[in-house]
Parts: sequence; C-alpha cells; structure tokens
Amino acid sequence: MHPPHADAPPKAPTSPGAGARRGAALCAALAAPAALLTALVASSWGPLLSADAGLARAAHRGAVGHAGLTHACRILTDWVWDPVTMRLLCAAAVVWLVWRRSDRPFALWVAATCALGTLLQQALKALVGRPRPVWPDPVDSAHYAAYPSGHALTATVVCGLLLWLLRRYGAGRVLWRSAVTAALVSVTGVGLTRIWLGVHWPSDVLGGWLLGLLLVALAVVTYERRYGGTPARPPARRP
Repeated sequence: MHPPHADAPPKAPTSPGAGARRGAALCAALAAPAALLTALVASSWGPLLSADAGLARAAHRGAVGHAGLTHACRILTDWVWDPVTMRLLCAAAVVWLVWRRSDRPFALWVAATCALGTLLQQALKALVGRPRPVWPDPVDSAHYAAYPSGHALTATVVCGLLLWLLRRYGAGRVLWRSAVTAALVSVTGVGLTRIWLGVHWPSDVLGGWLLGLLLVALAVVTYERRYGGTPARPPARRP
C-alpha cells in the first residue's frame, strides 16, 4: 500500500510590494543600457561608430544588390510600420477603451504614453543631433537626426501598449499568441528595414527598441501602482 500523497501547500499570493519591486527592477534593467547607449552615441565613441559603419555598409550593399527586397522594405517601413500608422492603431485602441469599455483612465494612460514616446524621440534627436548615414547611391531618404530611430521606438511603444491592453482584458490563448507574434515581427522588422534602407545606424534602432521598452515598462508599473491591474467592469447598457 502506498501512503496517501499530501496535498501541495497553496502558493502564497504575490504581494503588491513584490510586484512593485519587480517592476522597478525591470525599469532599472532597461534604463541602464538605454542611458549607456545614448551616452556612447552622444560622445561619438569610436568602437561603436566603427561597428555601426561596418554593419551599415554591409546592409547597404545588400540593399543596392537586391532591388526587389529593398522595394518591399520601403513599402513595409513607409506604410505598414510607419509611425503614423502605429499611432492611428493606438488611437483606435483608445477609442475602443472609451467607447466599448468606458475605461477612461486606462485610455488616457495609453494615449499619454504614446504621445510621450513621440516627445522623447524628438527631444533626443534634437539633443544628440546624430547625422544619418550618407551614401553615394542611396536607396531611400529620411529627415531629421538619426538617434533614436523613431520607427523602432514608436513600433515598440505601440505594440507594447496593445499587448498590455490584451493581457489586461484577458485575451484568449490564440489571440494572445497571434498578437505577440505580430508584435515581435513588427518591432524587429521595422528596425531591420531602417538599417537595410540605409537611413539609420544599427545603434539608432537598438536605442529605439530600448527606449520604447523602457517607456512601456514605466507606463505599466506606474499605472498599476496607482489604479491596480484589474479593469473595472463597464456599466451595464440599458435595453
């Protein structure tokens, strides 16, 4: 006879303080490399510039030699993953939150985070003032300073916010996995297209990714500390 198995002790619920500490640790883990990379770019650190130049030259040779792929990258970066497209997607989510869920605090937080991402990238572009790559045979063009990549930062912020929204409202497994896949493809893809098209240095894209992740992490941590992680039920509609 086998002795009866004792039931496993229930897991202790996670305290709000522990969640806040983990959130703060995540923000610090993202802030450190983002700040370091920004400082290295601003100071024109030689090894970083050399690595950027080598990768950018290799990408540009590929872009010149593969016109079909380059054209596809231009369509993706100018229309599908363009910052305006991303912001319109975020605006649609904000309208849904207000109209269908009556979750105005969360809608305002999402909108403010997206707007802050735009302000952050423009401020850093003006402060750092990094020139974009210049080629004798360019395949695309872009305006303003290079660091950070606005495409990479905006896509990271918007995709991160939308994933947060889906998680907050309990998206099903299939929807969640599809959304995560789409977000990873979009964020990675837009960064690679900017390097391939020769309008950004690789560290511009890396900076956009890090700063975007940091902004989303700060938004999640500060919102859930203030309002909690569970959305309020929308008021019942009268028949």
